[in-house]
Amino acid sequence: MPFCRSVVTIGNFDGVHRGHQALIAGCKASVEPGEQLAVVSFEPLPQAFFRPQQAPARLSTVRQKLAMLEAIGTDLCWMMRFDQSLAQLEPAEFVQQVLVDELAARHVVVGEDFRFGHKRTGDLNVLVSLGQQSGFSVEALAPVLNEGLRISSTAIRQALSDGDFDRARFMLGRPYCMEGHVVRGQQLGRTLGYPTANLRVRAQPGPIQGIFAVYACIGNGLSKSDWRKGVASLGRRPTVGGEELLLEVHLFDFDADLYGRRLQVEFVAKLRDEAHFADLDTLLVHMQRDELLARQLLEKHKGPSTE
Repeated sequence: MPFCRSVVTIGNFDGVHRGHQALIAGCKASVEPGEQLAVVSFEPLPQAFFRPQQAPARLSTVRQKLAMLEAIGTDLCWMMRFDQSLAQLEPAEFVQQVLVDELAARHVVVGEDFRFGHKRTGDLNVLVSLGQQSGFSVEALAPVLNEGLRISSTAIRQALSDGDFDRARFMLGRPYCMEGHVVRGQQLGRTLGYPTANLRVRAQPGPIQGIFAVYACIGNGLSKSDWRKGVASLGRRPTVGGEELLLEVHLFDFDADLYGRRLQVEFVAKLRDEAHFADLDTLLVHMQRDELLARQLLEKHKGPSTE
């Protein structure tokens, strides 16, 4: 049984963007003494479960999502495994099993377009009716808009795909980042004079690929000294016959061994698409151009998110 009553919100929360943050803020405003603010979320995301080959790119890993939800004041994140059993739950069953039995919901905050239950047959009206029967109230929040358009994970993916990192940053409420542990690579970058920290991104195949100006955090990210300027390649390295999706980060004026450490990469601007070059000499010429352009862009930039 739950240890206290809850104010609850429900959603995928991929990216924990400003729309999601508004839901959390709505919950916070309703929490009474002795109650907890609870978030119900799902992994894998329902779209990935039903259509794994057509699932949209992720904006955040599970680890990032949980960390961001905790950072903005969530007391409990009830992460549910989305499988066939959960997909088959009727709206009334979901409400009873999750909101009533597990979370003792007193108040539920959702978006106006909220849908839930088997084949998405539950909507806001259904939730309100079930809440009246089960003893909790329901509040629907209007979407957060950006230039008249709804802030959503889809809109952020499109902005990132377009290379518009400023627009994505506004909708996210922070810069777009990827993170992971540094793994051993082929050392090819080192032989070309561009040693890289390599991160596998299987758990976060994001909505971008190409060459980027970046900041990378090699500490806890709380001070300026934790961050380094750099250039990153996110792709499959067609010139050297690569197949695995890899994030390779070259930090300017830095050559320490980062193997095994967790690296956070903040994307600032896209320099170009990934390309196949005839030979390594041609590749090196473009890498030198990428470095020069990235240095110029970052020199004018206001700095990483810690500043």
